[in-house]
Parts: sequence; structure tokens; C-alpha cells
Amino acid sequence: MGAFKRLKGSKRGERPPGKIDASLNEKLQTVKWGGYKLGDLFDIDKWTYGKNKNYETKSASPFPNAIPVISGITENNGVNYYTEDKLSDEEIYSASLTISTRGEYSGTVFYQPEKFVLAANILAMPMPDLSRNQKIFIGSLINALPYGGYNGYPRKETLRKDTIQLPEKNGKIDFEFMDSFIDELEASRVLVLKEYLSAAGLDDCTLTAEERKALEEFDSLKWDSYNLKDLFGKATRGKRLKSADRIDGSLPFVTAGEAFEGVSAYIGNEVEVFEANTTTIDMFGSAKYRNYKYGADDHVAIVHTESLPKYASVFVTAAIHKASHSGKFDYSRNFYAKDADALNILLPSKKRKPDYEAMNTFVSAIQKLAVQNVVRFVSQKTKSNQIQPNQNL
Repeated sequence: MGAFKRLKGSKRGERPPGKIDASLNEKLQTVKWGGYKLGDLFDIDKWTYGKNKNYETKSASPFPNAIPVISGITENNGVNYYTEDKLSDEEIYSASLTISTRGEYSGTVFYQPEKFVLAANILAMPMPDLSRNQKIFIGSLINALPYGGYNGYPRKETLRKDTIQLPEKNGKIDFEFMDSFIDELEASRVLVLKEYLSAAGLDDCTLTAEERKALEEFDSLKWDSYNLKDLFGKATRGKRLKSADRIDGSLPFVTAGEAFEGVSAYIGNEVEVFEANTTTIDMFGSAKYRNYKYGADDHVAIVHTESLPKYASVFVTAAIHKASHSGKFDYSRNFYAKDADALNILLPSKKRKPDYEAMNTFVSAIQKLAVQNVVRFVSQKTKSNQIQPNQNL
């Protein structure tokens, strides 16, 4: 990237748009900022939209030679599924930013570190002259642009005119600041993660003999169908609380949606409080396990699994989601508590009863396997020369 002119009317010292991590706020306060048009920074003509192609070979999990397909979802870094279809070089991108250009979550930006292909309505934004950290830094600023809903969808022609605030030094873009900022931010998050694992007792994730046995014998389990109402009693429907009537507080308030696990606000209103270790099902049939007390609106059904062991309740939630999130429910046909009462789910059984002990042990083992990867990641990062946790953050 060469030298770029500051936009007229842009003042030094301006803060960039969007929320930046509070732990590095002091560093952000000392840097100078300048406004730059994306069209002046990048060759946007070389940014490419995904084609409306149906990749045949699909898998929810990565496998050898698989390439992730990026779509408009807001979780899993935008990876919807994996494919091993024969792909042309023109279809494959790597080390680039992607942005969703249609749908409810339009404007969502992710950095893709490895090779990937695009689903329809996704725009790849290659920035070959930038480092990984610089792409992540700039991606966060593009992500903060006001797209979505009534603000319209991001397209090449609109992004070309968009302005972002970048750090400056001696009147030029301070790329070194971007690199160091992302390094420190990542280091601080790794440190927090390491402390959390230790406090939660998850840093020791060695499988017990029972957990190893549960993994080995999972395929031989017997399964039966059970009615939710018969197992846990009638589901409860939440009560409507309009956004304008919500008082700021500390109680999570669950509504329909995937973002933030459906928690749309933290309220101080007097509402019915549902117990931890229960399951919510939203209007679209999406089930989620709750390990905390919460309130819920009228588009949420609560299944009372609180008497189960924790991991058995997680297992049951997965079984509910598989049965309820079938595409049958949408804006025109909502899922309600009465639908939960009529729902049948498949569970491991023993002597014609749900085998909650087997479920509990199996999920405990799965959690440890997942945490093992996290522990390995933390260990590698804290030993890496690239990331040295700053104890003052």
C-alpha cells in the first residue's frame, strides 16, 4: 500500500467507529486517527462475490482435503459446511476478509486464515499487501459500518465510498500500531482464557475410565422415543416484554435468535425467572441449554430439565434441537410451548427408561475432548514468541 490522503474534514485524534476492547483503551486514546475511503485503500474491483453454486459434497466437520464454505452465518467464523468437490483455482481464496452482502446479518466480516470458497451473497476482500493482524484490524472497522436492516446491504459500489478511521503516525497510516495492537489484544484474551480454564477446573481434561468407555460404547447404545411433556411436564411460555419497557439490569433476557445465544438484553424488570440447567426453544425451533437463571419473552418455550444432571440436560437439549429445528417453524408458523409438549425425541435408554447416566458421562467426555484442543491452543500461544501476555492489561 502506498501513501494515502486524509479525507477532508477528518480530524486527527478522532476515535474509530465501533466498540474496541476496553482493556486496551488507554493505548487507543494516545494514537492519532485519520479517515480513509476504502476505495482509495484497496483495489475493490478485484473483490469477488460468491456464485450461486451448490457444492455437492458437504460435511458439518472438517475432514482431509476439505475446504470450508463461507456463508452469511454469524457463528463458526462464517463457515457453514465443508466440501471436497473439485474446485478451480479461481474459486479458492485464502488469508482474506469476507463480508455477508445479503440477509439479516449483512455487513458481518470475518478473517479467513486458510483456504476457503464462497457461498452466494458473500464478498471476498483480498488485501494481499497487508499482514494478518492488519487485515483483522481493518476487518473490525468494516464490520462496524452501519449495514443491515434499513441501512441496506454492502456492495462493492457502497463499500468503495465508505470511510474508516485508521491509526496514523507522522501523517501516514500506522501499520505497525495495527500489528502490535492485535498482538496485545490476542495475548490479553489468551491470558483471560488460561485463567478461566484454571478457575473452572478445565485445565486438567484427562478422560476417566468411565468417559473412555462411554465414547467407545456410544454406537452400541439402545435408543427409544420419548415425549417431552411425559419426561419433564408441561413447557412454560415466556411473557412479552417490549424493548421500550425493559429496564437495565443483570438478568439475561432470552428472545428468538442465534446472536448471543438469543440473549437480547440484561434487565432489571420483575419478570418470571427460570431456573438454570433448563432448555429454551425459540419461535424457529432452535433449542439452547441455559446454565444460568434468566427471563424469557413470549416467543420462547422453556423445557424444565432442571432436575437432570448438568451434562444429561445438555444431551437432552441437543436431542430436542434435532427434533424441533427441522425447518418446519418460521415467521408464519412459530414454535410454541404446546409444540414442545407434543414433541418426541430420541434418547439412549436402559430398561425402557432414559439412560441419563450414560448421557451425562458421554457429554462430559466430549467436553474434555473439546477443551483439550483449547488447552493445547493456550499452551502454544503463551509459549509463542508472537504473543507475550501483558500483565498490566
